[in-house]
Amino acid sequence: MQLNFAGREVTIKLVYYGPGLSGKTTNLRALHHLTSDESRGRLMTLETRDDRTLFFDMLPLVFRADGPSSPRTGAPRSFTPSDPGLGMSVRLKVFTVPGQVLHGATRRLVLQGADGVAFIADSQISETENNAASFLDLRANLKEMNISLKDMPVVIQFNKRDLPAVRPDAEIEQLARRGREPVFRASAVNGEGVLETFFGLLHLVWTKLEVEHQLSRTIGMEPHEFVPVAMRKLGLKQDEASLLRACVGGSLDYKKEGT
Repeated sequence: MQLNFAGREVTIKLVYYGPGLSGKTTNLRALHHLTSDESRGRLMTLETRDDRTLFFDMLPLVFRADGPSSPRTGAPRSFTPSDPGLGMSVRLKVFTVPGQVLHGATRRLVLQGADGVAFIADSQISETENNAASFLDLRANLKEMNISLKDMPVVIQFNKRDLPAVRPDAEIEQLARRGREPVFRASAVNGEGVLETFFGLLHLVWTKLEVEHQLSRTIGMEPHEFVPVAMRKLGLKQDEASLLRACVGGSLDYKKEGT
């Protein structure tokens, strides 16, 4: 997280991680398509001849926090000009890392400063080993940055559910029950599960930032308002609860390691 009081802006960085061709870029393209023109920036990609993302995509989503409402009247609370939360913008920067093994240095570079990670796994049975290797790579890169995987907000998306020969729902649900990371199913190419994964991660990241930094005071809104406000500002009509119900296992409550 980066705070710019002079520019009245908070920046939250989210990184989509996973093996090559698992659908990380497809998720970002779908997210770009599903959000409003007014809230999103240009989706930047750099691809090789074989249509694989070489470096990263950056999708800035920006909305302005207008301040919390009075719990009794619903009217906006008054702020002093020095109040840091008055009219602050929140910038959500979303990146993908290159999944190919040879781009390890680039993955580490993009991962630096991340507030949360969406791990995009390929649901095809043939990709099970690649998924596992990429998750171990994530763990190793975080360890190199002196960050425990348990202390990083992470959600897992099993993508490509529209393809044949994928791991069955029951198996994914069983895996989800054994782990702590929230798990979502998706077919990103069809836009399914994209918003659920994104806002599941944002919910988890916001909970962590609130626990550790009381960020709602800085932005100027009640803690429970952030994700619903973000959804509205991004032009979405769904409610937070309906998206989070798509989680098939794991916990959407952030807990610091050792608690």
